[in-house]
Amino acid sequence: MNTTLLAFVILYLVGTMGIGIYAGTRIKSTTDFAIAGRSLPLAMVITTTFATWFGAETVMGIPAKFVQGGLNAVVEDPFGASMCLVLVGAFFASRLYKMSLLTIGDFYRHRFGEGVEIFCSIAIILSYLGWVAAQITALGLVFSVLSGGAIAPATGMIIGTSLVLVYVLIGGMLAVAWTDFIQMIVLVVGLSLIAVMAGHQAGGADKVLDMAKANEWFKILPEATPKGWIFFIGTAVTMMLGSIPQQDVFQRVMSAKDSQTARNGAMIGGFSYLAFAFVPMFIVASSLIIMPAETKELLANDPQKVLPTLILTKMPLIAQIFFFGALVSAIKSTSSATLLAPSTSFVENILKNIHPGMSDRQVLLSLRITILVFTALVLTYAIKMQGTAIYDLVSSAYQVTLVGAFVPLTFGLYWGRATTQGAILSIAGGIGVWALFLANSAWGELFPGQLAGLIAALAGMVLGSLLPQVVPDHRAREAHMA
Repeated sequence: MNTTLLAFVILYLVGTMGIGIYAGTRIKSTTDFAIAGRSLPLAMVITTTFATWFGAETVMGIPAKFVQGGLNAVVEDPFGASMCLVLVGAFFASRLYKMSLLTIGDFYRHRFGEGVEIFCSIAIILSYLGWVAAQITALGLVFSVLSGGAIAPATGMIIGTSLVLVYVLIGGMLAVAWTDFIQMIVLVVGLSLIAVMAGHQAGGADKVLDMAKANEWFKILPEATPKGWIFFIGTAVTMMLGSIPQQDVFQRVMSAKDSQTARNGAMIGGFSYLAFAFVPMFIVASSLIIMPAETKELLANDPQKVLPTLILTKMPLIAQIFFFGALVSAIKSTSSATLLAPSTSFVENILKNIHPGMSDRQVLLSLRITILVFTALVLTYAIKMQGTAIYDLVSSAYQVTLVGAFVPLTFGLYWGRATTQGAILSIAGGIGVWALFLANSAWGELFPGQLAGLIAALAGMVLGSLLPQVVPDHRAREAHMA
C-alpha cells in the first residue's frame, strides 16, 4: 500500500469538500442551489461544462476502447459527447436561457403541459443511473488500487461517494462550479505532465503515433456497407443528441451570467473536451511500448486498470500524485453534478406537481433530502453492477433520453406547429419502439434500437401535430383560460 499517495488523495478529497462547504454559505435560495444564481463568468462556465463529460470513462474507459478498436470504437464518446455541448451552445443555450427556467423539465411544462413534463423528467432521471454508477465504480477502483486491495471496491465506493455527497448537499450547483474550476486545473496540468513523461519513456511521441498508425487506430469511419453506416450513425447520435435534454448540461449552461456566456461557454467547453480527451488515449497507447506484456494482459482481463498500473509501476511519486489528483478531479466533477441534476428534476418537475404551493425553503429542503435518497439508491446500484465496464455504463445511459426527450425539446423550440398531442405520440412511439428492440435481440442485431426509437419519435411528433387534435393543445388551453 502506498500510504503517502493514499493520504494525498484523501487530503485532496477533504480539501475540495471544504471548498464546497464554504460555497454552501452563499446559498440563499433554490435558484442559488440549482443554477448558482445565474452568476457564473465565462471561465467557470467553460470549466464546468468541460467537466460535464470529463469523468471516469474519459480517463479509464475511452483509452481502453481506443487501443482495442481505434477511433471507430469511441465515436459515441468523446466525439458524440463533445458535439453535444457544441450543439447545445449553438442552438439551445440562448433560447432556453432567456426563458429563465430552473430545470429542463420546466420547458416541457411551459410548452406541452404537465403530463409531458412528468414523462420527460422521469426519462431524464432514469438515464442518470448508469452515468452516476460509472463515477461511483471508478471511485471504488481508485481506493482499491491505492490501498493495494486492502480497501474493497464496494468500501471505496462508499467512502468516495460520501465525501462528494457532503459538499453537494450543502453547496449545490455553486459548490459544483467552484470545485469544478479547481479540479479541471488539476486535471489538465496533471494529465499533461503524465503525457509528457509517458511519451519520453516510450522513446518519443512520434513512436507512439507511428504505432497508432500501424494499428489503424486513427480509422474512424465504419465499413462501407449500409449496415455499417447505420450502426455508426446510431452510435454517434446516442450521446450527441441524447445528452442535449439532460439536466446536468442544462444546469451548467443556465448557471451563466448571461445568454452569450451560456452559448460561448458550452461551445468552448465542448471543443476543449474533444481535444483533451486524446491525452488519456495517448498515455494508454504509450503503455503498450513501455510495458507491452502487462498492458496486453490487462487489456484482455481488466482494461480499466491499464492507466493506474502504468502510473503506479513506471512513474515517480510526483507523477502518481498528479495522476490520481487528476483522476479524482475528473470523477468528482462529474459525479457531483450528476447527483444534483436528477434530484433537481425530481423536486421541480414531479414533487411540485404532487405538492403544489411549496415554499422556496421547503423546495430547498426537499432538494437536499432527494439528493441523499438518490445517492443511496445509485450507490446500491453501482455495488450491484460491479464488473460492468465503465464505458458501457455511461454509453447505455442516454438512449432513453434520445428516444423520449430530445424530439419534444427540439421541435418545441423550433417548430411552431408542434402540439401536446405530437409530444405525447413522440414520447410513446420513441420509447415503445426502443423497448421492443431491447426485448428482441435479433432486431437489435439488424438495426440499432436507439435509432429506430428516434425515427419513431420524429414520426410521432410530426403526425401527432398535423393530424386532428384529440388531445387539447397546452398553448391553446392556456390562451383560452387567459
